[in-house]
Order: sequence, then C-alpha cells, then structure tokens
Amino acid sequence: MEGKDGKEENMAAWLLGIENLKIQPIVLPPLGPHDVKVGIKALGICGSDVHHFKTMRCANFIVKKPMVLGHECAGVIEEVGSEVKSLKVGDRVALEAGISCRQCNLCKEGRYNLCPQMKFFGSPPTNGALANKVVHPAYLCFKLPENVSLEEGAMCEPLSVGVHACRRANVSPDTNILIIGAGPIGLITLLAARAFGAPRIVIVDVDDCRLSIAKSLGADKTVIASTNIEDIGIEVEQVQQAMGTGIDVSFDCVGLNKTMSTALNATRSGGKVCLIGLAQTQTTVPLTPAAAREVDVIGIFRYRNTWPLCIEMLRTGKIDLKPLITHRFGFSQKELEEAFETSAHGGNCIKVMFNL
Repeated sequence: MEGKDGKEENMAAWLLGIENLKIQPIVLPPLGPHDVKVGIKALGICGSDVHHFKTMRCANFIVKKPMVLGHECAGVIEEVGSEVKSLKVGDRVALEAGISCRQCNLCKEGRYNLCPQMKFFGSPPTNGALANKVVHPAYLCFKLPENVSLEEGAMCEPLSVGVHACRRANVSPDTNILIIGAGPIGLITLLAARAFGAPRIVIVDVDDCRLSIAKSLGADKTVIASTNIEDIGIEVEQVQQAMGTGIDVSFDCVGLNKTMSTALNATRSGGKVCLIGLAQTQTTVPLTPAAAREVDVIGIFRYRNTWPLCIEMLRTGKIDLKPLITHRFGFSQKELEEAFETSAHGGNCIKVMFNL
C-alpha cells in the first residue's frame, strides 16, 4: 500500500478493542546506529496474543490503548545502522522479542528477562512485530543457517520458553519428566526436554486430540485428565503408574489450581515442579506437604540467552518444530481475522503462522 508521497507504507495489525483487529499504517522509529530494519516474513500467534485479542489483557498485562500484536518472528535484513558489523542486508534472522535496559542489577546479573524496564514486542504498552517491517537492535537479531527456514526462525521464540524451563529445572539424561498441558508450550517443552536428554516423558491433558499429537511427537505415555479438582488423587496415581518410576521434574504448562496441585502431588520427594503456564494470576495449592517432601517449586518468565542454542538445535535436527505449524495465513484483513479465530478455537490447531 502506498502513502500520499508515493512511498510504500508500513502496515501492522493493530488491536483496537476486544476481537477488533485492523491492518493500519505504523510509523517506524528512526534507524539508530546499532539497529537494523527487518522485513518480517514469518510470525506465529502466541497464546498471549489470543488473550489480548479476546480480553485485552494477559495475566497482569492490560491493553489500555491501541497496540500492534505479535512477537514470534523472523525476517530479512533490509537496512543496517552505521555501527552494525555483524549483519548485512539480505541476512535471514530470528528476532528476540524483548529489549531490556542493560543497566539494572538484574540485567547486569544476566537475568535480563526479569528487567523491570523490559520493552517486549506486543506486551502493553510496546507495539509488536505483526507488521511489514520493524526496527530492532542488531544484537537481538540472530542469523539463520541455510537449512533453517524463516518459519522455524520465528518458532525460536516459543522454543526458548521450553529451553529456559529445561535449564531452570536442570533437565538431563537421568531426569524423568511429567508435562501437564499438551498445548503449544507443553508440546514444545516435550521436544526441548527430549533434546536435553530426558529418557522418559509422560504428558497429561484434558483433550484426546492434543494427547495424540503429543504421542506422535515422542511422548512415552499420555494420561487423559478431567477439569474436576476432586479427581486429582486418582490422576496422580495414573500419572505415577504411567511413569513407572519416580517423577523427577514436573512442568505445569497450564497454571491452574488443579494442574499445579497435581504436579506437586505427583513429583517424587526431592524433585522439582516448574510453573510455566500462567492461566490464573493467583493459585491456591497444597504447598506445605510438598515442602515437607523437599519438592522445589521454580518459576520461569519468558527466557534468556536461548536463541543461539535454539538455532543450533534446529540446524542439527535435534529438534524438529515443523510438525507444530498446523495453519498458515497471509497478511490481509480477512486472513488476519481468520488466523486469530483459528488460534483461539484450539482443537487440532497448534501453531498458526503468518507468511508476510
């Protein structure tokens, strides 16, 4: 689309209200000396994007003014700043979505994902990357090898969540793992845990379709669960029976009272529970009996320092994310609306990908 001056306008997907998305122009910031301009070619819809689309909020992040969505992205370098030496025009890159301040104590400790000044694509009030072009710091753009596609590059963002969780939980070849939730992040955590060497993985969900996908991706056993909190006792027994030995680490990829309680009860004494999903802003769980068994509870928030490892896992074939991309759409108003409704519907949809 051309502007009044004849130049091509940069268009983006603006969230204007609940279930109200419109493709409208966005003005790019000036290109700084350490920045690059990236033509976005592939972008995946995340669960947080769907939450924003449906409710104008995700956990404690509330959309208060029109905002561009999207943060799982990859593209091609179109312009480089005067001080950028590591990238050149034409390079294919995956973009890390968050810009930290690099000055606070958390940033200096290397825990930049916890930076209180973080500016994260598509997280209020920062505009996202579902646009024709974005300007981004060069150090947050990672060159893709020839055998890694732009779609896979975009998938480095959700893969980073699984990789960071496995690092936090110290997953290794002697770690038996329970995953609660077979949505996109649960399935990605399954693939990441296997790549980290986990020998046995059991996955739980309320949806048979999702569990069959998990089985096809390499889960050793699957357990169907209910939404009834009174069923925790019997489901814990089923999960432990499916594992056949102690559960060393449980990943809760949902974040409900029931799922977290299941994880705490199922994990062996001395094991770990890692909370990834944040379906509830607060959870009420039986922490005292778990603490008495020295079950460690850890949380994760996004990721840090993961892109090089994710890209290497994709390059070597240690992880194959391609089966997770189930639906593809172009970047028109009609397809934009269809893509978000498809992602929100769930079912056999795992990852919706825009090809721009």
